[in-house]
Order: sequence, then C-alpha cells, then structure tokens
Amino acid sequence: MQLVSIDRLITRVVMSGTLAVLATFTPGQVTAQQSAARFAAVAPIEREVTFAGDVAEILQQNCQVCHQPGGIGPMSLLTYQEARRWAARIKTQVEQREMPPYQYDTDVGIQDLKYDPRLSEQDIQTIAAWVEQGAPEGDPALAPPPVVWPDPTRFRMADQFGPPDVIVRSDPYTVPAGGQDRWWQPVVDTGITGNRCIRAIETKPSVAGRSVTHHANSSWRGAEAGGGGQLSEYALGKIGEIIPEGACRTAPANGQVAFDIHYWPKDVEVANDQVEIGIWFYPEDYTGAYRQNLTLYFLNGGRGFDIAPHGTLMTQGFHQFNTPVRIDSWQPHGHTRLVAMSMQILRANGRTENVSMVSNWSALWHHSHIYADDAAPLLNVGDKLLLTGWYDNTENNKYNPDPDQWVSIGDRTADEMSHAWIAVTHLDEEGYQEIVEQRAARRRLASEQQD
Repeated sequence: MQLVSIDRLITRVVMSGTLAVLATFTPGQVTAQQSAARFAAVAPIEREVTFAGDVAEILQQNCQVCHQPGGIGPMSLLTYQEARRWAARIKTQVEQREMPPYQYDTDVGIQDLKYDPRLSEQDIQTIAAWVEQGAPEGDPALAPPPVVWPDPTRFRMADQFGPPDVIVRSDPYTVPAGGQDRWWQPVVDTGITGNRCIRAIETKPSVAGRSVTHHANSSWRGAEAGGGGQLSEYALGKIGEIIPEGACRTAPANGQVAFDIHYWPKDVEVANDQVEIGIWFYPEDYTGAYRQNLTLYFLNGGRGFDIAPHGTLMTQGFHQFNTPVRIDSWQPHGHTRLVAMSMQILRANGRTENVSMVSNWSALWHHSHIYADDAAPLLNVGDKLLLTGWYDNTENNKYNPDPDQWVSIGDRTADEMSHAWIAVTHLDEEGYQEIVEQRAARRRLASEQQD
C-alpha cells in the first residue's frame, strides 16, 4: 500500500500549467491501492528491440482491436510497414498515456479493474526503445502469427459473453451534414416477456454514426417497468457495463426503451442512423440478492455555474445513502473544458479515502471504470461520496474550442456538464458485513499462501 497525498495530485495538475487557482485544495492524506508490478518504474532497455520480436505482440494485445481496417482507429497497425510509418507518433501517444485511450491514473486509488487496457511501464519502455533504435523490423520469423480479428462492427462484449440475448434498436434518424446539436428520443418495444436480471450492457452506434453520436442514454418505460429507471448510458469511447454477481439491474417484462440520443453534425450526412443496445442476461432462475442501479450524480450542487473566458473552475458534489452500498463503477462526464475528476469517500469517522482519479480527462473518450469484485468500494450509512471536477477554459487546454467564450452548464456540446454516472448496489447491513468478512478471509488466505 502506498500513501498518496491529494495535495500532490493537484500539484501535478497545477504544475502542468492547467489549473493554478486550485493549489489551495488540501483535503489531506488518502490511501492508494497501487498496482506496483504493472506500473512501477522499470530500468531503461539497453538490448536491441525489434518489431517482430517485441512490439508486434504488444500491438496485437492492446492496439489492433481498434487499429485495423474498418476499426475506429484512424490508421491500421496490423503490419510492420503500417506501424513503422507511425512509429514516432505511437511513441509519443503511449508515453503520454493517450493510447490505448483509457484515462485513469496509475498511482492513485483503486487499480484493480475488470476492464483495463492501460499499458504496463515495461510495454511503454519497449515501444520507446524500439522507436529510439530506428524502429527495426527484426527477423519476421520471430513475429507472432497475425490475429484473425472478428468483424469490427460487432458488439465488443460478445468476446466475453457471446451474442447478446436481446438487441434493442432506435428508430432511424438522418443526421444532417451541418447545423446545431440535435436530440432524437424514440421509444421502442424490447420484446422481453419476463423480468430478467441484466448481466452486461453495451450501447453501439453505427459505424457511420460513431463520429456524430455524442451520447446515447436509455431508460425503461411501460407499465411493468416499475416507474422506469436507467438502462444504460453511452458516450464516445465507452465499451459497456457489467453487473456483478449477486446484484440485479432489472430488465422489466413487456417494457419499452426510451432513447435520448444527442447527435453532433460533423460535415457528412449520416442517413437513417440507428443506435443498438446489446443486453446479456443472467440465467432465468437468477434473482440477485440486491438491487443495482445506474444514476447520474451531480457535482455542481444543482444545475448552474459559469466559467469565465480564460478562467478555471473547481466544482464538487457530496452524496450519501440511506443504506450501505457498494460502488460498482464510476464514469466521469463533461465536455471540452473538463480536464480532471476524482472520487473520494469521506468516512463517518472523518477519514478521507481516494477511490479514483483521472487527471488527464478527455471528452474524446468516456469510460466506465468497473471495479473488480474484491476492490469495489463499500460505504456504510454515514459515509459520503465526494466528487470533484476541474475545468480549464484557457488556451492551455488543448481541447478548448474558444477560450474567449463564457461557458455555462447546458446540454449542447459547446456547453459544459458536471456529473458522474455511478453504478451502485444497494445493500443491507447483513450484506455489507458479509462482503467485509469475505474480503478479509480472502486477504488472510492470500497472506498465508505467500508465507
């Protein structure tokens, strides 16, 4: 375990030239669960590094799923010739942890995640050494066999769960080549005839619609939907959501799905676009002991703030629960002025714990950070979630389209937002204590096995 001060985290942001006004934020020391083996510093590589012997495997495991013909990556990286052309750019992107695109700090908070495409320090140094040595090919006979990639238009989570049990499609909508933001809100039948517990969800825009689908939220409608509730949320870059065993997010019988799709026209008309939601179920006899839901948690204490031209802003939100809960996933959300967000727990005894931090947030990639079962944070009654977001409306923010503008809360892409999507399993005291005891028993067993 490594102690990390949030003062240092904010200093890191401040020293980058981003948010100098925030240096006074000092909530104290917090605990970080460090994945030391994966992200610890490694010695410089002095041996010869080649594409065939070293780099090809890294690209196969971490990059080619997107960087292939028809994939969402802007170039293919399947061959040496393709990778060699982009070698310098690849080095820069991996050293800055821009690629693979998973913005989640490596040295703060919980590091044990169910989906984690971040490169290890060893992999980053290997790529850097290869480029610095002139990007040699090496002996092609040493290269791993090419990967036969599935159709890049498929549901990504099908690799783990198989084909979806249900696919819900929005009604078609034609996105024009230009103009202002648009919203499309169709309501469609699901064909689900009995209440089922959801195992996983993936929202997938069409190939043509990827670049214009800003977000696609979905919720339940219908008499048997129990008053509705959120099905899922999609924003650019997100893969999907996984509901842990023991919890149930219910797909209601004979219900409908209401889409809330935000389109952002970008120069090319997209005709008859449809967004698809793939839903995987637990077995029919599975009920789940506790209810899980996905909810939008605000940071701004309501629905209003303004960021001055060439200004910065920090905003926070506090949330507590009437029962013990487990936090299953956390997804920061904002637009082009958001640059960082964190989630902490303020314990009833006054202790502060850092859960997660993204200090290089980008509106180009939204991720639902899904905690591993034994790492998902637990809150008892009296504990509070503290969400903090930092905004930069200056020229130092490379994603800022116009630092001369006032920016306010709003739904347009040019506006800002300040919330996080958080999946919460609502426990009772018995369930809370059971999880605490199970985790303690597993830690004892692991310690005994190491001894």
